[in-house]
Amino acid sequence: MKASQSFLATLKEAPSDAEVVSHKLMVRAGLIRKLSAGVYNYLPLGLKVIRKVENIIREEMNRAGAIELLMPMIQPAELWQETGRWEKMGPELLRIKDRHDRDFLIQPTSEEVVTDLARNEIKSYKQLPVNFYQIQTKFRDERRPRFGIMRGREFSMKDAYSFDRDTEGLKKSYQIMFDAYTRIFKRMGLKFRAVTADNGAIGGSGSQEFHVIADTGEDAIVYCPNSDYAANLEAAESLSLLASRADASSAMSKVPTPDTTNCADVATLLNIPLEKTVKSLLFAVDQEVGTPRLFMLLVRGDHELNEVKASKIPGMAESRFANEVEIKQACNAPAGYLGPVGVSADVTVVADRTVANMSDFVCGANDAGNHLTGVNWVRDLPEPLVLDIRNAVIGDPSPDGKGVVDICRGIEVGHVFQLGTRYSEAMGCTYLDQQGKAQPMVMGCYGIGVTRLLGAAIEQGHDERGIIWPISMAPFEVVICPMGYEKSELVKVTCDQLHDDLLAAGIDVILDDRNERPGAMFADWELIGTPFRVVVGDRGLADSQVEFKGRVDGESQNIPLDQIKEKVIAAVQAAKQSIA
Repeated sequence: MKASQSFLATLKEAPSDAEVVSHKLMVRAGLIRKLSAGVYNYLPLGLKVIRKVENIIREEMNRAGAIELLMPMIQPAELWQETGRWEKMGPELLRIKDRHDRDFLIQPTSEEVVTDLARNEIKSYKQLPVNFYQIQTKFRDERRPRFGIMRGREFSMKDAYSFDRDTEGLKKSYQIMFDAYTRIFKRMGLKFRAVTADNGAIGGSGSQEFHVIADTGEDAIVYCPNSDYAANLEAAESLSLLASRADASSAMSKVPTPDTTNCADVATLLNIPLEKTVKSLLFAVDQEVGTPRLFMLLVRGDHELNEVKASKIPGMAESRFANEVEIKQACNAPAGYLGPVGVSADVTVVADRTVANMSDFVCGANDAGNHLTGVNWVRDLPEPLVLDIRNAVIGDPSPDGKGVVDICRGIEVGHVFQLGTRYSEAMGCTYLDQQGKAQPMVMGCYGIGVTRLLGAAIEQGHDERGIIWPISMAPFEVVICPMGYEKSELVKVTCDQLHDDLLAAGIDVILDDRNERPGAMFADWELIGTPFRVVVGDRGLADSQVEFKGRVDGESQNIPLDQIKEKVIAAVQAAKQSIA
């Protein structure tokens, strides 16, 4: 392709609302243009990258035995009402009405539609297993779209859905998809991790996320450098930091702590390690009849409560922070001075694993301006319900026993779920087994954020000059930059011939015939992120040489003209092999 036949729309400055690197560079490189909040036009170069991503996904999904179809963007509300998600999903679900006042939605995902398809088309165990997938536009009405395409409202996603006879079949389908995802992200040349994750609103029995590692990632990933253990912070298990509970060595005592309402200040005032303090958090769960049920959650003073884990405590799925009236009723003290000693019997006390093994600790006294020191379980208060409810921190023991964990940042680009019968039972999606008995199909769900992958790749690969694409994702593999294309017949003929030769050899090449100044031309292609550049000029051709440079190479090389084709082909192949 020649640049004059394409549409290059690079900019020197990023828009003022661009917050992250990927957003800035995608706009400046001419990949996207904003239409409205969280909604973007994809310009030709951006679409070219998307198609390359889609091709890799399709090849690996087909290789894994999945079957492509296409489901509608507009879905009837009735299907979502069957599963209860019409009421459960919040305003992020964009609901619409047609001219007959019937309820519809713009799909954020397609579990209901594909389950409806399966229940109508699959009747016998002989038709299972089967895995359907699509690459389709989705819409989620984010309250605050930001970070460009990283958290937009309209986006492209590959979603796949497996149907099996039983749980054992699901496990096999799940592993096939997990392996396919691993191949997909490897082929894209991305540094990534698969991590244990929380199932969230989709539901199911188990899931894993695929994260592109990037310092700007929204998600914290807890991992062990010495093993394969990795989990999203929301799902990472936190072991007790104390092997056992020591015997009490001091009496419980109330001490004055005026105007000291957080553990760090209490520790400073009392001249004790922060690790000797306990943080008390009061939650309320509204009941259909009567007063709310109250829970007091305890974590060590230097730890943070994991709200996802907390939501899984029996009875706390719909919890909220207690209000001032409820705090006063349960503890007779303001927030900042709460503690488990002497708390109302109606309050369920839940202690993190580490807190449950603490002794002689400090906590609120349920008395404004005072804390308790020397607090011990059994002697001073009843044994609590003990659960893992805190966030993991760097240096925690790894749950697999193979060292300690570290934490890095990641961008979620894929998620695989074992749904089980969550949707098939709700929607009556059954098959007849070998005995002629109806059984619910066992489902899996597998998603990849196609457009989000562009942003994630840029967050991982960029420098002060622009984007650094993996070669499998780059809009072009090679750019030919002529010096005086319209002024020198020799340069023009040489560039045209090299372009045609590389194109015939299967190289994705573009010839920049725009007659730009060299500096501006080079800056554009470095911004766009083309992996390799060939510069052709009269001066070099006088010695039968051209200049060759990789996007991340420090210096260019002078290559004999009769060897440049082979040099380019070898460089492109080597780059592809390095990520295969």
